[in-house]
Amino acid sequence: MFIEPNIKGERRGWIEVICGSMFSGKTEELIRRLKRAMIANLKVKIFKPSMDVRFDEAKIVSHDTNSIISTPIDHSSQILELADDADVVALDEVQFFDDDITEICDELAFRGIRVIVAGLDMDYQGKPFGPVPSLLAKADYVTKLHAICVQCGHIANYSYRKTPNQEKIMLGEKDVYEPRCRRCYLLDGKID
Repeated sequence: MFIEPNIKGERRGWIEVICGSMFSGKTEELIRRLKRAMIANLKVKIFKPSMDVRFDEAKIVSHDTNSIISTPIDHSSQILELADDADVVALDEVQFFDDDITEICDELAFRGIRVIVAGLDMDYQGKPFGPVPSLLAKADYVTKLHAICVQCGHIANYSYRKTPNQEKIMLGEKDVYEPRCRRCYLLDGKID
């Protein structure tokens, strides 16, 4: 695909990835960046996977209960149609999107749109999660956030699942998951 070079003064896009474990503040950081963009009078479009109804059907909501309205979608292809006139496009829970999301984000950035995505970089087994690794490779900016290990108090970058369910995707909160450091995660035999 040939992209014409940017001309001086022309709008340029980029991709920002906010990643980390559960309870690390990813959605909180996403909302903070979006509110700043809105203060700057930028046109912001926010999307989330329609399957994520833990807190609200339409809003993205942080664990601190901060929220912002979003558009739930079933497939990433919908974003190109809905975000045509946006300055900023944001996606929460990006790990739940289909694999086409990386190319969609790339296309938006080539169109001169600032793209901000937030999501888990690893699943509960400590393995790369969904499209996040490819988004990290394409990103212009990466922010890796950490939670606090509930076992020892050190920084946590693993999402430990407290239930025996083996499904790759299982929506849940503190009743199902807890943040753990590498050592405390290893103590329960989660990493091979």
